[in-house]
Amino acid sequence: MKKLKIFAVGVPGVALGLASPLAAATDGQSAAVPVATAVASFYDSLHTQPIWFRGGANAAAIAQLTSILQRAPFDGFAEGPQLAAQVQAATAQAASGKAEDVTNAERVLSSAWVQYVQAIKKPTTGMIYAYPVLEPQGDRGDQILLTTAAAPSLPAYLASVSDVNAIYKQLRDTAWAQAQASGNLTPDPRLLANLDRVRSLPAKGRFLLVDSGSSMLTLYQDGQPIDSMKVITGMEELPTPLIASYMYYITYNPYWHAPDHLVRKTIAPNFLAGGMKYLKSHGYSVIEDWSEHPTVIDPAKVDWKGAAAGKVHLKIQQDPGPLNSMGILKFPFPNPEDIYLHDTPDHAKFKLANRNLSNGCVRVEDAKRLGTWLLGHEPSSPGDTPELRVQLPRPTPIFLTYITAQVKDGKLSYLPDLYGWDRKPPQFASN
Repeated sequence: MKKLKIFAVGVPGVALGLASPLAAATDGQSAAVPVATAVASFYDSLHTQPIWFRGGANAAAIAQLTSILQRAPFDGFAEGPQLAAQVQAATAQAASGKAEDVTNAERVLSSAWVQYVQAIKKPTTGMIYAYPVLEPQGDRGDQILLTTAAAPSLPAYLASVSDVNAIYKQLRDTAWAQAQASGNLTPDPRLLANLDRVRSLPAKGRFLLVDSGSSMLTLYQDGQPIDSMKVITGMEELPTPLIASYMYYITYNPYWHAPDHLVRKTIAPNFLAGGMKYLKSHGYSVIEDWSEHPTVIDPAKVDWKGAAAGKVHLKIQQDPGPLNSMGILKFPFPNPEDIYLHDTPDHAKFKLANRNLSNGCVRVEDAKRLGTWLLGHEPSSPGDTPELRVQLPRPTPIFLTYITAQVKDGKLSYLPDLYGWDRKPPQFASN
């Protein structure tokens, strides 16, 4: 086996000062602090200026807050309309001009806003966050109020926070408009499931999105899609997980590790029919483990009949080459499910409407175009050695999600729920 060669690979997390993968937050503070306590502390301990009644009632901001809360069931926050009524009542009482009424209204509005923001900043159910920084940030009561108080334009700030990101805003606002038009103000559970799955996406910056609902990959810059391509994603029995991570490098000339069911159904029977000639023609080796420097096992000493029967479980590695199922490029990123993106020599399947065909990993339609976007130049292998890793100019956030809701011609519709996650959130062993 050839020695692994690495080209300028950074240690994941170092470049951004990130916590180690899958580390838990350790600041000791969170949204678990009761809202009433957080609001009282904000005003009594910090002695801050009013947010909503600074120099009189901010009518535009109060109207914006009320509108957001009335719409909040379409954010998955069912308590919104009740809080909106409390805001309206407290604001009307504050019109008396009495100091105690204004103080009470100020705190009622802040409490309602904190509860709403904490609701829309909950982590996505079932999503694996390889780094805590990729979870929705800013859900502490004091953080929410301090940031709100510092906003140059309070109405504009409220709107921007409630919009979450461009995909979220489009889905929710379309559903809300249709609900108002029809008079049915009960949100579709499918909408709420989709909003939960996209709430973790950034509003700004550069990131890569893989959607197994449509089997599409989209490249984003500051909330706007700048390129897209088809992908092959996980089948119904082996879905592509929900993952948020960072991509640090790409791998040229990757090995391919055959999944157990293909060893049983294809490789072992073909060896029994074709012997060593079959293994050599396909570049297959039997190895002891999945480490970077595994021990190669003599195929003559393997129980191939047992492997074909599913009684013996073999680890088969395929060398780089024209038949390699990984193609010429692999796009790995830290995650506990060993999911990655990769090239493929078989492009015929990209013409299919249903592209949920993989074992969970993601095959990309145009690996060179994706590599160009990640690297800033066309990818070119620095050599023929297997598993050559080349660091990206900067870590790139990657999100794997599942979007079945879509907007076409201003109307909301839904794709088939192949994974069943619109009905029940996904569960992964690593969560």
